[in-house]
Amino acid sequence: MEATTQSGSERLDAIVIGTGQGGKPLAADLARAGWRAAIIEKGRVGGTCVIAGCTPTKTMLASARIAHLARRAAEYGVETGPVSVDLEAVRQLKRRIVDQWSEGSQKGLERHAKLELIFGKARFVDTREIEVALADGGTRRLTSDHIFLNVGGRPRIPAIEGLETVPYLTSTSIMELDQVPDHLLVLGGGFVGLEFGQMFRRFGAEVTIVQKGPTLIPREDQDVSEAMREIFENEGVRVLTEFEAVSVRPGPSGIDLQVQAGGEATVLSGSHLLVSAGRTSNADLLHLEATGLVADERGWIPVNERCETAVEGIWALGDVTGGPPFTHTAYDDYRVIRANLLEGEPRTTTDRLLPYVVFTDPQLGRVGLTEREAREKGHDVRVAKLPMSRVARAIEVNETLGFMKAVVDTSTKRILGASILGLEGGEVVSVLQMAMMGDLPYTVLRDAVIAHPTLAESLNNLFMALDD
Repeated sequence: MEATTQSGSERLDAIVIGTGQGGKPLAADLARAGWRAAIIEKGRVGGTCVIAGCTPTKTMLASARIAHLARRAAEYGVETGPVSVDLEAVRQLKRRIVDQWSEGSQKGLERHAKLELIFGKARFVDTREIEVALADGGTRRLTSDHIFLNVGGRPRIPAIEGLETVPYLTSTSIMELDQVPDHLLVLGGGFVGLEFGQMFRRFGAEVTIVQKGPTLIPREDQDVSEAMREIFENEGVRVLTEFEAVSVRPGPSGIDLQVQAGGEATVLSGSHLLVSAGRTSNADLLHLEATGLVADERGWIPVNERCETAVEGIWALGDVTGGPPFTHTAYDDYRVIRANLLEGEPRTTTDRLLPYVVFTDPQLGRVGLTEREAREKGHDVRVAKLPMSRVARAIEVNETLGFMKAVVDTSTKRILGASILGLEGGEVVSVLQMAMMGDLPYTVLRDAVIAHPTLAESLNNLFMALDD
């Protein structure tokens, strides 16, 4: 029988809210350690990554790449007929893989005797007390001295006049289309806008990307942003930078988007509109006021280097903290909490090296500082750069778009950061990350014997450029 408080709440050793890439393994580890715990999920098990992020998008991007390569088949001496995309079949493939991951994750949680998976919406009613509006009706109250928030975020919807009058798409709803749009307008030139823009161009849609700032993916160096724009425009994507969305209304083609640049207004007509203007926090769903916790001005929950919030006994991990919004960040947050709570190890998030990949084609793999950031921090830097058109493996498979770039500290010869915009850029940048984690000078990679012909082998040539 469950222990209860005088108020009727069920007392547990731990409560985890959210089954994302931090909450799910944390709950399992707590249960394995003998803690009586509950993990609460308002939707499907898996979090953003499995349900509406990494898993479904990368599945659909694979279909888009196949369509793209099929259209290029003649370049490889292969004859094909006209290429068309059955978006319903793509959607069904995506759904099957998401179901497989989600159901597997759910079964994994359910096998722990001391862990209860509860479906419902959780909110605080006191610092240590949670009320759950159960998915199948009714409510439950749970209390614990250890509460972990892994509630993530959702697409941010900007305040644009008339947006509510049209059936706009988000990064979640666009993956449920069963027909290829005639003309997709993409509002936002960041990671999400680029991945979906290129995907639907390859599916056969006309695509226009509208970016408020002067460059795509503005956090990157200018040369990376310019190269990405060239890649997109060469595929037939229309890219409009320094255009601000003013209003939206229904139009003859479906949607009319009024934009403004240089004081002049223009109307863009499309069949569909994707709003990819970043993410917002789900912390507002938790009724934090009951705990004394205060979210920051953007809605994220501040934490220290051990993922502890300002209220003792409450931790937050993953996207809801406002940190880098990547699955691997959330997973490492879980490892930090596990180390401190269960293993007695003083592990922190301080100075961890977080890579990321933009899954355009070619990919952009990134780690460490950009050239701009390195100079702003006062480093005396040297920049190694190698076009993919000089990378043997890329030439052999006819995939020569982009370049490799590494930023090196002149005095220490340590690698400060890297941008690999090229074939399997995410895999190549991992090699550089390992060198950075090992505090190796760039000369080790310059002189290493790396298997031929691999993409990583060209790191020899990349760093030989610094010998000139």
